[in-house]
Amino acid sequence: MFESLPDRVSVYEVSPRDGLQNETAIVPTTKKKRLLDALAASGLARIEMTSFVSPRWVPQLADADDLCALVDQRDPSVVYSALCPNEKGLERAIAGGIREIGMFVSASETHNKKNVNKTIDETLAVFEPVCVGARAAGIAVRGYVSCLWGCPYEGAIDPRRGLAVAHRLVELGCYQVSLGDTIGVGTPKQTRDIVKLFLAEFRPEQVALHLHDTRGTALANVIVGLDCGVRDFDASVGGLGGCPYAPGAAGNLATEDLVFTLHGMGVRTGVDLERLWEAGKVAESIVGRPLPSKVHQAGVRSLRS
Repeated sequence: MFESLPDRVSVYEVSPRDGLQNETAIVPTTKKKRLLDALAASGLARIEMTSFVSPRWVPQLADADDLCALVDQRDPSVVYSALCPNEKGLERAIAGGIREIGMFVSASETHNKKNVNKTIDETLAVFEPVCVGARAAGIAVRGYVSCLWGCPYEGAIDPRRGLAVAHRLVELGCYQVSLGDTIGVGTPKQTRDIVKLFLAEFRPEQVALHLHDTRGTALANVIVGLDCGVRDFDASVGGLGGCPYAPGAAGNLATEDLVFTLHGMGVRTGVDLERLWEAGKVAESIVGRPLPSKVHQAGVRSLRS
């Protein structure tokens, strides 16, 4: 292990969307803008800022249009993205100046039904015109396959089900597919098996990992993914997050913990850890409660000379 570490990996920040969506108290748009500014100032170059989903389903993100109007998306060093579940969402994304959209499908039929009230096939059928329209508008499309490590309703999931979904997303035009351990049940051997399965059929740059830390295994799974060849990792500052339709799925992998670990291994991310830690403090002040990230709590000081 660690015989061929990369010089650099890409961190995909999801706290403004995936991190805040599960908060019960509505966060004002201006405070979300403060968080976005702090994240961008840390050097994060890929930030998922919101979702163009119906406010009835995720009230926290009802201000997506207003938030887009507040954020300067002309800076070429930062790509702000948003989830876009349908053609109406795409219209809003185009109007909001979004340069990249994301689309979620589950590897579990039950979770997919709970999440979007559609089967997997029905969801992919809705996504087809969205992808066509996005490409015509010059907007990049990223896919997500959730519940790949396990489902809160169905239990164990055959990863080949997720592999089939990923192939369909790529066929639709997704430049990358992020593989999700939505309820944080993954262990290193399972992660190695899943990553190897996907990298046997996709190029490394087409695969990312989106790991929740519900049971404290996210970083261990990152290390396995890194060793297998994955170079893109999703994370949420402070460890904010969880899925409203996956009971018990509290807490994404914390961006500070990920960056601290990678930098300690000599892997560059382009992120200033001190400024990232400050962004975590902004996130903590916004939600009004302590955040679970270990580095957030302990500070960024390293023992490396």
